[in-house]
Amino acid sequence: MSKIKLISYFFLGIISLSGCDLKNPVKKDVPDLTKFVDPLIGTGFHGHTFPGPTLPHGQIQLSPDTHIMGWDASSGYHYDDKTLYGFSHNHLSGTGIGDLGDFLFLPFTGAIENKPKGQLKHENETAEVGYYSINLDPWNIYCEFTSTDRVGWHRYSYPEKDNAKLMVDFSHVLQPNWGHTLIESEIEFIDDHTVKGYRKTNGWAKEDPVWFIARFDKPILNKQIFEDGKISKGHKVKGKNLLAYLEFGPLLTSLNVQVSISYTSAKGANINLLTLNRKDSFEVTVGKAKKIWNKQLNKIRIECKQEKVFRNFYTAIYHSHMAPFIFSDTNGEYRGMDNEIHKSITSRRYSAYSLWDVFRTWFPMMTLINPEKVREWVYDLLSQADEGGLLPKWSLNGNYTGTMVGYPATAVIADAIKKGLLDSVPEKLLAASIKSSKWQENFNRKHRGTRAENVMPDHIKYKETMGFVPMDKCKESVSYGLEMAYYDWCIAQIAGYIGAEELAKEYNIKSKAYTNYFDEETSFMRGKMSDGSWDPNFDPNFSDHLESAFVEGNSWQWTPFVLHDPEGLAKLMGGKKAFGDWLDDLFTTSSKVTGENASADITGLIGQYAHGNEPSHHIPYLYQFTDRPWKTQEILDIILNSFYTPTPEGIIGNEDCGQMSAWYIMNAIGLYQMTPGNNTFYIGRPIIDRATLSLDRGSFTIKVLNNTVKNKYVQKVLLNQIAQRSMSIQFEDIKAGSELIIVMGDKPFKSRLL
Repeated sequence: MSKIKLISYFFLGIISLSGCDLKNPVKKDVPDLTKFVDPLIGTGFHGHTFPGPTLPHGQIQLSPDTHIMGWDASSGYHYDDKTLYGFSHNHLSGTGIGDLGDFLFLPFTGAIENKPKGQLKHENETAEVGYYSINLDPWNIYCEFTSTDRVGWHRYSYPEKDNAKLMVDFSHVLQPNWGHTLIESEIEFIDDHTVKGYRKTNGWAKEDPVWFIARFDKPILNKQIFEDGKISKGHKVKGKNLLAYLEFGPLLTSLNVQVSISYTSAKGANINLLTLNRKDSFEVTVGKAKKIWNKQLNKIRIECKQEKVFRNFYTAIYHSHMAPFIFSDTNGEYRGMDNEIHKSITSRRYSAYSLWDVFRTWFPMMTLINPEKVREWVYDLLSQADEGGLLPKWSLNGNYTGTMVGYPATAVIADAIKKGLLDSVPEKLLAASIKSSKWQENFNRKHRGTRAENVMPDHIKYKETMGFVPMDKCKESVSYGLEMAYYDWCIAQIAGYIGAEELAKEYNIKSKAYTNYFDEETSFMRGKMSDGSWDPNFDPNFSDHLESAFVEGNSWQWTPFVLHDPEGLAKLMGGKKAFGDWLDDLFTTSSKVTGENASADITGLIGQYAHGNEPSHHIPYLYQFTDRPWKTQEILDIILNSFYTPTPEGIIGNEDCGQMSAWYIMNAIGLYQMTPGNNTFYIGRPIIDRATLSLDRGSFTIKVLNNTVKNKYVQKVLLNQIAQRSMSIQFEDIKAGSELIIVMGDKPFKSRLL
């Protein structure tokens, strides 16, 4: 994307708009914010984003694949690559594990080789909202892409004298070295303009079937199908290693290909393809995509003096709308957690719920700007629990996956209930939450080795029977113990909200289990053996990925994980001053992480604070519970200005389905909900001058006065012109017609909390 040239002050009300045209049909009174989005941000370092077109939560993510091996193949694309394998139709945004990458298309000319490869040259590449293009060498083919919710549109302009060819690779997978394999595949030629196919893979999502149908606007003149390197004849071929080479002859005009997929059936792929308006041109489809995205981007309008903040901010909103993506077909059919086909007329099924990551900031942000979607997602999670037996913690394509820690769906449910966003079945949500929090041996035996593998680990059994998770029985014991204490608190909130007082009391007691891991002698959370003794080899800097007592981190990063009881954590530390001293040590100690197998997720370090991974994200706000609350603003100032930049390397860790971006969005406007399930939003260090949040019935405005690089300390907070006595407001205060004023200055201000 070319550099955006802006006037000296970014004031959205006076930015001139080009009006309405086919490529960019936005109303003149609605700012065109798509121009601030750069899809290449996060495609470098370990951001694991992809640059190709998609719509908000769309089923199609049509993007180039340049990286297939190792950790940085999670999204299929990495900015440092030189090879382009082709363009596939679904991708994950910012995850730490790869999957999808189904049905790879590659246009080429010349002799048919075994899997030809193109060249990735950034000077030939354009990535915008709703549009991606590259002039593909060595064949000089201009490749363009756009998408609707359910259709990916390819447009290839070949050199006129060359025989236009296209490879369709059914064996292409991302991260084959991590166990992503092809189980079976099939291709069928319906007529000279239509091809359909199927494949099933086994990866992060187990036994994951997907169907596609492709419609060409030029006739297929010749075809060659290879199965395990040997030519197969016929209109329908099955095999494990299928490659199809299609020939169209010399073309004077572009070849257009429209592709739909389905996770249920060939029929589903076909009805999804029919959702595309046949009268729309490629340009009109691009324009519609920009208009849809612009509506989402305008949910929060900001004013700011810095161009980089604009680009970071609106790209962050863009990235925060990638997942979860639509998993059901347009007729309501979807593959459930029980591997059966279900049908829902009233709601959609979604996939890629990165709950362990996104419960922290992403879901709280969505409760403000997309509350109706939060309601839909919570009931979708409940439906998944009905089908599979338990609430998921990282569900992907009808699979539990078992990835990450505890039962984080309870945090999402508690937050939505406490904010009054749900209108039915609170008792069912409570029952599902309780079931997911308790060990069930029969359930575990039934589901071992199936799609629900590892969904109920032994950690829950020990938590229930011993009161803590012993490190000599379970890996990642302390992280599980701390997170489950918080999730049990969330269940207490759900129970209390609906009047189940005895259950609320029981789970509030369980939520204090975090104290079992705190070692007073070292002032760290520490692994504990079955006999109650401490880890004899404890080192707070030590990390051993997937093998130690801590998940993707060490004791420095996990000791502060007491979201629900920061006052209790401060008391364990010895009071406000001692807690402040401990946090100071965290942010100023050496950034050295010990251990030969330290987690690669430990990035974005300030001392031992690791912003590149989610467990650290709330820590700056813990200063609010010390004798030096202004240090929250000092740390936020460093993070916001150092760890987010408008470059391919601009996200300091995995994007994680929108969590990293949501953290930036909320902190940029000066609000942060530290504890989902508690409706308090803390005032941080805003870096914008004004933000307008579009709510259901109007707008909520945030004004930041005296905001400069030097003025990073909050001096005063006013809500509707009334001075506040604390550095926080409530969810109920963020309503249409209300105004929050944050006054900044260059000196620390010792505000007190209520």
